[in-house]
Amino acid sequence: MVEAGVGLCVLTNPVSIRYATDYRGYATFQSRIPSQYLLIGITGPVVLHGAYTDGLSTIDHCATAHSVTGFDAGLDLGAAAKRFVADVQAALRACGLGVDGPVAVERSTPSGHRALETAGLTVVDAEPTLELARSRKLPAELTALRTAVGVAEEAIAQMHVALEPGMSENELFAILHHTNIANDGDWIDGRMLCSGPRTNPWYQEASGRRIRDGELVAFDTDMIGPYGYCADISRTWVCGDSPSAAQTDLYKRALEEIRHNTSLLEVGASFRDISNATFRHPAEFVANRYACAFHGVGMSDEYPKIPYPQDWHWTGYDGELEEGTVLSVESYVGAAGGSEGIKLEQMVHVTASGVVPLSTYPLWDV
Repeated sequence: MVEAGVGLCVLTNPVSIRYATDYRGYATFQSRIPSQYLLIGITGPVVLHGAYTDGLSTIDHCATAHSVTGFDAGLDLGAAAKRFVADVQAALRACGLGVDGPVAVERSTPSGHRALETAGLTVVDAEPTLELARSRKLPAELTALRTAVGVAEEAIAQMHVALEPGMSENELFAILHHTNIANDGDWIDGRMLCSGPRTNPWYQEASGRRIRDGELVAFDTDMIGPYGYCADISRTWVCGDSPSAAQTDLYKRALEEIRHNTSLLEVGASFRDISNATFRHPAEFVANRYACAFHGVGMSDEYPKIPYPQDWHWTGYDGELEEGTVLSVESYVGAAGGSEGIKLEQMVHVTASGVVPLSTYPLWDV
């Protein structure tokens, strides 16, 4: 906040609220209906509106929320927006700030933003400040990430043992949910498990389909685990018998991509240079490539996201890898019009002395 010249942040993203205070209540509800907001300044009290805590020392007190949503305020949002602005103005005064100083605001409704500007407040986007902060990992965060990965890999091991012909994709994926919740984790971002012909193209989510002998089963954990930290790991297996020659060929290509792209990661490397140097697959696999080659991981997927060179013109942005960055290295290999595909993903920690793997569940020996 000091670097960004921001004296007060108004946070509504449940991940940001937990990052700042460790408050975890109703996170998925909050992601759809932002009924809570956290007011946090460089100085002054930290106030959480619209929630109650179990005595978190990170929050000075809780207060009533005046949320600018149709659920909380009805169809005319104007009155609630004015009360919301009054809460922000009170926080500015408590922090010793005037209305001229910029207020960094996360996602709100247009009515909320309009009311802030009408009141004469200078509104800036809080997301760049939060994303940069979250990308810089403290030692305790690495401990939390390793804990989340450990829970995910315990679940993966149980899934691997349980996998047998005739079980449904949903039944297999439920093991991940159960293990996460049993270990005080939070939720799963997506239902990314598929089998057989549903493995190509990627992004076909878990269903009631029964898995057959000899088919590929691919999944991506997307798991928000203990302490609110993410375990983002992908593996692909064969149900039953040993993989076919075609399945092994796909796997070798995905594994080669993971290893090559991991070797590109070093402190100070530019995002553009990394993108340009990513592994090149034959043309038949390019159309079905994954959404990015790398992305940051913390309390969820986060900054930075490094695309493949084919996508740089519309989604690429430059920067440099900082020491301590945690990334997921991605690969999906499935030919356009092909019958199956392989999904792999490894979490790594980029340090000054090299890349340290965070996900260690075994890959195929090919």
